[in-house]
Amino acid sequence: MTLADLIRRFRVLADDKVQPYLWSDEDVIDWLNDAQAQAAVRGRLLREDANPAVCNITLAPGVHTYPLHYSVFEIAILRLIPPAGADKPRTIFLKSREWLDREFSNWRDYPSPARYAIQEDTTLRLVGGFNAGDTLALECYRLPLKQFTGTNLTAKPEIHTAHHAHLIQWALHRAYGIPDGDGFDPQRSEKAEREFTDYFGPLPDSDMRRTTRVDEVHHNVAVLP
Repeated sequence: MTLADLIRRFRVLADDKVQPYLWSDEDVIDWLNDAQAQAAVRGRLLREDANPAVCNITLAPGVHTYPLHYSVFEIAILRLIPPAGADKPRTIFLKSREWLDREFSNWRDYPSPARYAIQEDTTLRLVGGFNAGDTLALECYRLPLKQFTGTNLTAKPEIHTAHHAHLIQWALHRAYGIPDGDGFDPQRSEKAEREFTDYFGPLPDSDMRRTTRVDEVHHNVAVLP
């Protein structure tokens, strides 16, 4: 579906087909941008391993912390790639600062070749040594690289076409949820959000996102009332 298709279907489902519209195209486009970003995180829909701007980090001597591409929210696989003809690539394992404090008290001055890294929200901290010319190669989950705009109504979502129609539920949730608006309807807003969540899954909170940044076995703990 194109952006124009999504807006048209939104207006049909929202019964907002006659101008002046209750909700402007600009607002609907913003909500659809939010929807695709939410879907990408909830469903981990955009796995990237081919775009050098997203996946490759060139290492510099004496520098251990590097910015991640703005779109990256989870690293699935991390490898250190030496220059051609040098050593073989090796896996870098993601660990938390707590794990490193427990297992390697001197990790901040770790003298051995790098085998560990810490993923923060927007940065990657390499633990250990490396050589000039080494590169980090990421296989990761990311957000969409381009935002919808009103100047390109033929643009299509990056996620698979099978998911496109379900993005509209988030736009409906946001539209019906505007307090004091002419279209304010909390029940419809809640219903649309529920349908969006039923399809794409719940949005992880910051603690859950943090647990996906380490290569450790995780256990679910039941909390009784």
